[in-house]
Amino acid sequence: MVRTPLTPEERERGERLGRLLREARGQRSMTDVAAEAGISAETLRKIETGRAPTPAFFTVAALARALGLSMDHVAERCELAGLPVKNP
Repeated sequence: MVRTPLTPEERERGERLGRLLREARGQRSMTDVAAEAGISAETLRKIETGRAPTPAFFTVAALARALGLSMDHVAERCELAGLPVKNP
């Protein structure tokens, strides 16, 4: 399966998500947060560094729960200036 290359906007959104997660994690270890979310520490590392800029919805939801963040807050922080998050 060939993946469509990410747009610059998608990459920027992934970077915003990574920054948000790093900030919310604070002094907690990556391993502890990942375990609480039910993902590997390597997956969290990739998301935080932007190497996985489009993680699955349920991965983001699990991380938000583990970090005490609402999904609304995550969406607001990750939207691009002038480009609102699309609602179905």
